[in-house]
Amino acid sequence: MTSTQLNDGATRANGAATMDMKLEVVLLPVADVDRAKQFYEGLGWRLDADFPVGDDFRVVQLTPPGSDAAIIFGDGVTSAAPGSIDGLQLVVSDIEAARAELAGRGVDISEVFHDAGGVFHHAGTEARVPGPAPERGSYGSFASFSDPDGNGWILQEVTARLPGRVAGETTYGSASDLSQALQRAALAHGEHEKRTGEHDEQWPDWYAEYMVRERAGEELPT
Repeated sequence: MTSTQLNDGATRANGAATMDMKLEVVLLPVADVDRAKQFYEGLGWRLDADFPVGDDFRVVQLTPPGSDAAIIFGDGVTSAAPGSIDGLQLVVSDIEAARAELAGRGVDISEVFHDAGGVFHHAGTEARVPGPAPERGSYGSFASFSDPDGNGWILQEVTARLPGRVAGETTYGSASDLSQALQRAALAHGEHEKRTGEHDEQWPDWYAEYMVRERAGEELPT
């Protein structure tokens, strides 16, 4: 799958231009709004809004760090049963560090695992294999947790995007993501200098090329 970002807010895919449709919010069904708000704030998520409108309608919105999409829950916002959402996915660049951070915040989170069937996680737990994916392959390592109502979340480690999954400009969701990308580039560049046997005066260009290719899921420089 390939796509090219256009200047008019559209994306050209397979030769046809389509209007961009960016995921904005995910609606969560919860039983206790204040309890859910406390839980998600405890994860370090930003509180965007808490609008009580009368006795039977309230909207709370929070955004995960580095995310363009937010979650919304509240009173009178959905008829779905509390805790009925499962498989919500959060992408992280270091699964073990992310798991340790959430555990440190008091979250009951699983150990890191990978899927016996490949890089895509099955809904059930029967295919889970303990530990990160072999060779720490991108898209292959996971950890899971639930909010107090039982809405289920999956952390997925993505360090390099598949071709076509990044269009247009190379961007990073947060300063932490950028820092970790720079660290990976630095390690790779160190190996590059070992192979060439000389100091690379043009290392900023090499870093830039590495980071752009990694983000786009392309073959990395050596």
